[in-house]
Amino acid sequence: MNLYLARLHRYLCLTLPGLFAICLLLTAPAYAAAIVPENAVASPSGMGWNCIAGFRQSGEGCQKVVIPDNAFATNLTYGKGWDCAYGFTEEIGDICASVSVPKNGFLDPSGNRWRCLRGFVKTGDVCQQIDVPRNGYLTDDSYGNGWSCDRGFRAEGKTCRKIAVPVHGYLSNKQYGAGWLCDRGYRASREDCVAVRIPAHAYFVEASFGDGWKCDYGYEQSGAECIVIQMPDNAHIDGSGNRWNCNPPFRKRSGRCIQE
Repeated sequence: MNLYLARLHRYLCLTLPGLFAICLLLTAPAYAAAIVPENAVASPSGMGWNCIAGFRQSGEGCQKVVIPDNAFATNLTYGKGWDCAYGFTEEIGDICASVSVPKNGFLDPSGNRWRCLRGFVKTGDVCQQIDVPRNGYLTDDSYGNGWSCDRGFRAEGKTCRKIAVPVHGYLSNKQYGAGWLCDRGYRASREDCVAVRIPAHAYFVEASFGDGWKCDYGYEQSGAECIVIQMPDNAHIDGSGNRWNCNPPFRKRSGRCIQE
C-alpha cells in the first residue's frame, strides 16, 4: 500500500506541472534531513541528525567542544561536554577554578567544594571552631549550633542549664516541655508533682488531661466522686462502663427509656 502511494505521488508530481512546485516544497525537508554534516550521525528516528560525542550543534553543523583548563571531556552527547577536574569548581565564563580549602577544612568527596572538620563550622570562607559550653557535647548535625547539652541539662542561649526535677518526678527524653515528668500516681502542677487523689470506686489512669482517674464499671463521675449509676427500666450500661443507654427498640427521653 505504501509503495502504491509513493508511486502515485511521484506520478502526479511529474505529470501535472501545476503540482510540481508544491511537491518540491513538501518533499524538500525530507531531502534536507538526509544531509548529515561532518561529525554527526543520522537520528534514529530518521528525521534530522545528532552530533557525535565531543561535538555540539552550531547552526547547521557540529562544532568541536572546547575544553577549558583543568577540565576533562565527558564523552557524552548531551550537556556541555566537559566537567571540571577533581579539586576544581566551575565558575562563570566556562572556567574551572581551584577549590580553596581553608584551615581546619577538607575537600569534599565531590571534589568541587569543601567542608569543615568535626568541631568546626563553616562561616563564610573559613572554618570557625565551635564553642561547646560546660555540660555540653559536639554533635554531627549539619544544622543548629553544633552542640547539645548532656542529659539533665537544657540549652539556654550559649549555655547548658541544669533541669530542676521536682520531688516525685524524673528526667524525660523529650526535647520540649519542662524536661521532666511525674512518677505514676502524680501529676504536674506548675513546677511540682502533686499526688492524684483517687476517690472510692475509681482507678488511676495515665493521661496528661482530665482528673487522672476513672470510675469503675457501673459507676459514674459526680464532681470528685464516683456514684452508682441509676438506670431506668429497659436500660443497660454502655461500652464506656460509666453511662447507660436504652435497650432497643426503646429511646432515651428525659432520663427514661420509652418506646415510640
